[in-house]
Amino acid sequence: MEQSVSYPVKLYIYDISRGMARQLSLQMLGEHTGVVVHGQEFFFGGAGISSCAPGGTVLGQPDSVVDMGSTEVPEDIFTEYLTSLSESTYSSDKYNVFEHNCNTFSSDVAHFLTGRKIPSYITDLPSEVLSTPFGQVLRPLLDSMAINPVGNNRNGPQ
Repeated sequence: MEQSVSYPVKLYIYDISRGMARQLSLQMLGEHTGVVVHGQEFFFGGAGISSCAPGGTVLGQPDSVVDMGSTEVPEDIFTEYLTSLSESTYSSDKYNVFEHNCNTFSSDVAHFLTGRKIPSYITDLPSEVLSTPFGQVLRPLLDSMAINPVGNNRNGPQ
């Protein structure tokens, strides 16, 4: 009987506003996530899908880490999956700070790897903020934002 190999999967959570978003009740602006597996951190931003050493983005070390469990998906299959995503669902032109961002990417990747999505308190924040009058006022400004932590881009030249 063949024994399966499992790899740990972690969710790295960053407060990109360094506390300002919490003070202004704009947490959805402050949360950036990446999935760590196979020794790399993978994330999505305005430049598409990127990767780096865990904690190696310009954001520094994560503010918190959530253990998402483990996966039996080998690195080569995971790389094929990311390539497919970068050519379709998560190409750079699909980025939207509210509806299609690093958190939706992290949730989809975590689900593929472990069968679990990331915590809903992260993915639900944009719709909660946008449902407020203040969120509606800020939306035009925020729609023009693209968050791009530096990493190795998987979408090719931009």
